[in-house]
Amino acid sequence: MPESDGIVYVNLRPLRVLVHKNLKPVAREPGYQAFIDATGIDWERDLEEAAVALHRMPDPRGPNGPVAYSIVLVGKIDGKSLARWLDAHANDKESYDGHTIYSIPSEGRTVRVAQIAYDTIAISNTPSPEQIHSMLDRHRTAALPFSGSTLLAEHYSEMPILSLAWGMGQIGLPFGENGSLHVLGMELPLRPDTTFLASVHWAGGLKLRLTEITDSNATAENQAATLNLLLTLARGATSGLAGNTANNSLREVLRTTQISQHRNRVVANATLPQNLPVELLNGSAPDAAAGLSDESGGKK
Repeated sequence: MPESDGIVYVNLRPLRVLVHKNLKPVAREPGYQAFIDATGIDWERDLEEAAVALHRMPDPRGPNGPVAYSIVLVGKIDGKSLARWLDAHANDKESYDGHTIYSIPSEGRTVRVAQIAYDTIAISNTPSPEQIHSMLDRHRTAALPFSGSTLLAEHYSEMPILSLAWGMGQIGLPFGENGSLHVLGMELPLRPDTTFLASVHWAGGLKLRLTEITDSNATAENQAATLNLLLTLARGATSGLAGNTANNSLREVLRTTQISQHRNRVVANATLPQNLPVELLNGSAPDAAAGLSDESGGKK
């Protein structure tokens, strides 16, 4: 991954084992179906791992909005078919370090795509090619020490083993609203540029851990107290919701959430209902390719 303000990773292999029998068929948009027909790649079936780097944009009103992305996708790929599709849809190509980088126009931006291994694709929609060049450089030197992202070097060792998904850095960036974060209509005492460590891991069940790194022990103590108060309010606000699957899952997450302080860190732990991944995937499948479906920006 290139240098970034945040990184999010998900391993879909174990998730598919948990949920594949309960997933509903997905209605595909014509552009995405045409991509499948041309390449033989169906991200819902073939994507196995995805990592997304978040890059803060200096102009949040620009074509990238407040955040641009660099993505690594790992899965079952027909490289020749994908190369033909990319060649037909690219408005420019660049040869870099033995790889072809295809530039695909999408919604006023340029999405750069390169296949870096038989099962791996690098994608970036940043304004310059610097990030995708960095991804190719780091793939080549991956076996060398200190060749990866600074964020990973600082925090990866803190991720629980058997994590299905994790995130680190300023992962609140895409979800901030007017400089603040909101959950259930309540403004959290957190800025989008706060550094978080988050994970969903297996420990006899699906467990969620979210850690906020603050500037001092005193700040962490105040944050923990405020968040515990908001947690109490959220439990009360959701107690009268209708008894459907989604609301029951939300209440269960809130019921099991525990917030504590550890020096300059605020840690929240919760148990996730085992049917939650099915609900999320059936509700809205992830846009894994982020523009890698047609040149006019039509996506799955």
